[in-house]
Order: sequence, then C-alpha cells, then structure tokens
Amino acid sequence: MQLLDGTACSQQIRQEIAAQVNELKAAGKRVPHLAAVLVGNDGASQNYVAMKVRDCEEIGFNSTVIRMDENTSEEELLAKIDELNKDEDIDGFIVQLPVPPQIDENKVILAIDSAKDVDGFCPENVGNMCLGLPTFLSATPNGIMELLKRYDIETEGKHCVVLGRSNIVGTPMAILMSRNSKPGNATVTIAHSRTANLKELCRSADILIVAIGKTEFVTADMVKEGAVVIDVGQTRVPDDSRKSGFRNVGDVDFENVKDKCSYITFVTGGVGPMTRASLLQNTLKAYQRR
Repeated sequence: MQLLDGTACSQQIRQEIAAQVNELKAAGKRVPHLAAVLVGNDGASQNYVAMKVRDCEEIGFNSTVIRMDENTSEEELLAKIDELNKDEDIDGFIVQLPVPPQIDENKVILAIDSAKDVDGFCPENVGNMCLGLPTFLSATPNGIMELLKRYDIETEGKHCVVLGRSNIVGTPMAILMSRNSKPGNATVTIAHSRTANLKELCRSADILIVAIGKTEFVTADMVKEGAVVIDVGQTRVPDDSRKSGFRNVGDVDFENVKDKCSYITFVTGGVGPMTRASLLQNTLKAYQRR
C-alpha cells in the first residue's frame, strides 16, 4: 500500500504557481487576486477559507475575504456577487458552500460570472468540461485527476466506480475519468444510495472514488485487492481524546481498507489540499485569460 500524499503534491503545485507569480512581479505586473465570500459561521467553512487565504499568501496572490452575517438575505448575497462580477481587480471568486437555508444555492451558482467561476460550478464551465473545451474544472475532481497524474497511476481501460453523484464531485469526476485523456480513458460507473448490489459493484472497481458523505461507509469487503481508493469524504466527529475535541473521518474505513489497496488517500492530507491547489490553478488561469 502506498499513501497518495495530497499535501506533498499540492506543495509542488503551489511552488510552480509561485514561480510564475514571481515572474509577474519581476515584470512589474499586478498579481492574481482571489476573493472568497463567507456567509454565516460554519466552523468548517471558516477553516477552509482561512486555509485558502494562507495558500494565497504563500504563493504571492492577493486575497480578499468578504464575511456576511448568517441572516444575510438572498438578495443581499446576489448583489454582492454582482459587485464582484464587475470588480476589475478580482480575477476569480468563490462563494463558500454551504450557504444558510434562506439562500437558494443554485441561484448563487447561476449568478457568478463564468469567467470568474474558479470553483468550476456554473453551467457554462460544466458544459465546456463535458465537451472537452478549455474551462475551469471543478476543483475537487480536477485535484483528484492531478493526484492520479503525478503518481502516474494507470487509468486507461480500468474500471472506475464513483460512489456519489453530486454536481460538485461525483458527476464531474465521472466525466473527467471517462474522457479521452491521460489520466482518463477509464470505464466509469456512477453508484449511489439507490444502486443495486452496491458492495459487489464497488468490489469490481480498479479505481474507487468515494464521495457519498457517509462516514466509514466503504468497508474492506467492498474493496478489490490492489485497488486504488480515493476518499473525498471528511466529517468531524466528537473525540474526547483529542485536544480539539474532534477528529476527521472519511467515507472509507481507512484502517481496515488500506492493506487491500495499491494506493489510497488518507482523510487529512489527501484530497483536501489538492482541491485548494486546483482552486489556485483556476485563479491563475482566470488571470491569464484577462
């Protein structure tokens, strides 16, 4: 078993981007600017945005965090998005999800200018991805593709099961893995809570990508010997033995699954850092397009 180290790979990507930023500075040009809108007080969202700010500082990007009250109305948030769409100094921005229940998440996604949609969620960018056209790829699926690429994991002709069908991870992940590219060219099955014979299907996978949102859902008897397992899930569960009072748990029962795998990610230092690195890549791309 080899651990897929997202922390190390994301550090390589940040170094590559930082070198390009240094060239921009040396030429007297402005640097890319990423903004994040944070609505409410969700602890995980606050931590994630804070990490994005640190990433920007490390590589030399400018960053701005717009904090909005948890009682912010949908109209107020949409007005802020419109303002960011028109701000010439902002190359790309995200609205950190989830948003409070009074706000329609789909309206938020549809309101973001596709040229600044560095999360890769808006219909135009998703459509371009489906057609194989230049676009901003969804950050988590693209981060996983980059991880597979940098570990030179063979995907062509392999059976890939994507467990989960969300618009943010599962569906775009399946599209990217099936495209005529490297990595890619896999035969892909999307599985979900209504899939019959789910255990047997997962056990047939050469590559199993798990984004189902259920802690330790994938157990050892669901994994093929020698499979590559990518765990997208991350849930905080109480743990009195930890100073923080919690621990992060993935969608895969890591301790009992790891010895069956050729490669596997761990819940921390796996997919998360690669998602953030992909966001930085998209922001640089947005800057370059302008």
